[in-house]
Amino acid sequence: MHQAADLEAHRGVLTAHCYRMLGSVVDADDAVQETMVRAWRALERFDGRSSLRTWLTRIATNVCLDQLAAGRRRARPIEDGPAGTSEDPLVARERSHWIEPIADAVIVCHEADPARRAVLRQSVRLAFVAALQQLPPKQRAALLLADVLEWSAVEVAATLELSVASVNSALQRARATLATRGVGADDVPSALPEHEADLVHRFVDAFERYDVDALAALCREDVAFSMPPFALWLEGPATVREWLSGRGAACRGSLVERLDVNGGPGYAQYKRREDGPGYTAWGIGTLELEGHRIVRWTTFLDVETLFPRFGLPLERAA
Repeated sequence: MHQAADLEAHRGVLTAHCYRMLGSVVDADDAVQETMVRAWRALERFDGRSSLRTWLTRIATNVCLDQLAAGRRRARPIEDGPAGTSEDPLVARERSHWIEPIADAVIVCHEADPARRAVLRQSVRLAFVAALQQLPPKQRAALLLADVLEWSAVEVAATLELSVASVNSALQRARATLATRGVGADDVPSALPEHEADLVHRFVDAFERYDVDALAALCREDVAFSMPPFALWLEGPATVREWLSGRGAACRGSLVERLDVNGGPGYAQYKRREDGPGYTAWGIGTLELEGHRIVRWTTFLDVETLFPRFGLPLERAA
């Protein structure tokens, strides 16, 4: 007979699956908790014809579909409107509107196989998660179950209460939609090439020195710079330089800690306190790279929600 500890052993895997479905680590936590409640109530009826993980994933998928029934879809600022200028007003939208970042440690903590860990990291890239949000919920679920969790069409059909033909049709449409956005579940290398790792090192060094010219030089010509929960986003190194030199100059003197976020490089930023020594949490940043340049630079400013989920304190000593 399975016990509560057996269910808890799968929490990390379920959190990763729910995050891909919902685009939010907070919503994923809630969905996993509901999954555990439903599973505990039904545990006596679990007949063992599938693995416990598969059974729990089926429950979690349906919990997420219930949440998505309201039609709410998360996005990134670059998908929410045109690029702005460094002088535009900062208009905040509700936290529930934006895709949120997730720590790599949550995604891969229960996987020992290096190849499998690489697949899981790739499956939570921000561009991929954002593209998933454009799919109808059952297409999204079918794609994740088949392409990320490697379930058969028969298993997916049983979970989603669809025919195998309907599942194959949904997968074809979902893959075609993602292809138009230039993303897929397995199209990115599993580790940073040497030149990209060097780029991240130079970014952190330039940020802590607050060398605005050096930071702008690391950006590609079409770089997108954003700071959820604000809807404003900026395009191009010149505009980013204007922001950093002007309204963003309050970040001068920040402490920057390297993180692994959404299958790629990121950082935690702590701003220097104005009322005394030390630093206070400011944002979780992600860097999306192509070749030798940054193409997406996002800083998520929902400090009280995100820092604890990355296992980070809200204050740092001087």
